[in-house]
Amino acid sequence: MCRVSDNVSDRMSHTELLARIPMFEDLGEDDRNALASSLVERRFDAGTMIMNQGDEGTSMFIVASGDVNIHLPGEASRRISLKDISSGEYLGELALFDDKPRSASAVATTDAVLLELDRKTLSTYLAQRPHAAMTLLRTLAGRLRETNEMLSQRAAKNVVHDIESRLTWSQKLADRVAELNGSWSFILFLLGMTMLWVIVNEQSVGFDPYPYQLFNLALAVLVGLQGPLIVMSQNRQSLKDRAQAETDFQVNLKNEVNIETLLRELGELRAETHRRFSALEQQPKQEQRPN
Repeated sequence: MCRVSDNVSDRMSHTELLARIPMFEDLGEDDRNALASSLVERRFDAGTMIMNQGDEGTSMFIVASGDVNIHLPGEASRRISLKDISSGEYLGELALFDDKPRSASAVATTDAVLLELDRKTLSTYLAQRPHAAMTLLRTLAGRLRETNEMLSQRAAKNVVHDIESRLTWSQKLADRVAELNGSWSFILFLLGMTMLWVIVNEQSVGFDPYPYQLFNLALAVLVGLQGPLIVMSQNRQSLKDRAQAETDFQVNLKNEVNIETLLRELGELRAETHRRFSALEQQPKQEQRPN
């Protein structure tokens, strides 16, 4: 009795997990329950490879718990990390629709529980529920558009110029104030103003005699306004730094992916060239053999 309850509980958790995934969120509750019942639970220890680039694959994985890193293979210190995924996310979905090898590798970075959905099970499921196929196609089309956009557009761009071009007059004023306060011009101006104020008010016609309360009030107001303006400018500079770092990451990632593609194509070209040269070398030998 307890065993049946555990199975029902697991199925409910699998159904709730499917509902959180964009690929299956538009499915009806009955459809998700039917699909959840066909998922196979797989457990991976931390550091275990889930799949390798180039392997034949016929199934996708849904992360039920734990963390997984998707990367392009290489030495441990030269792996090209593409994405870290956790509970509620999925990987390897392309293997459900084509016979091509895995396009990336995946490793469990912590102890992980994954739910496996293979191609045969999905085919049977979609044959029984054809309306669910449109949901899967919309999701895959969205992912394809994102990939095409990333690879077709220039990743390198002047993000600092883009941010500065959208600044309002108040933001530009804050940046100007912060720039002025960090210069010798402001220090010399403040010292000159102080000396001039003292000289003028030491005369008999002075309007702010010692201890210069009006001047102290003006300085206090100036300091009170400078603080928020400088903090605003510093926050905007932090935003620029983060945007620049994100752009640098995208440029490096795109370059590394392109280099990896070139290296793979060169390897294939080298293998094909070697095969053809071997065939040419064998041809004269075969012609010289007596009949």
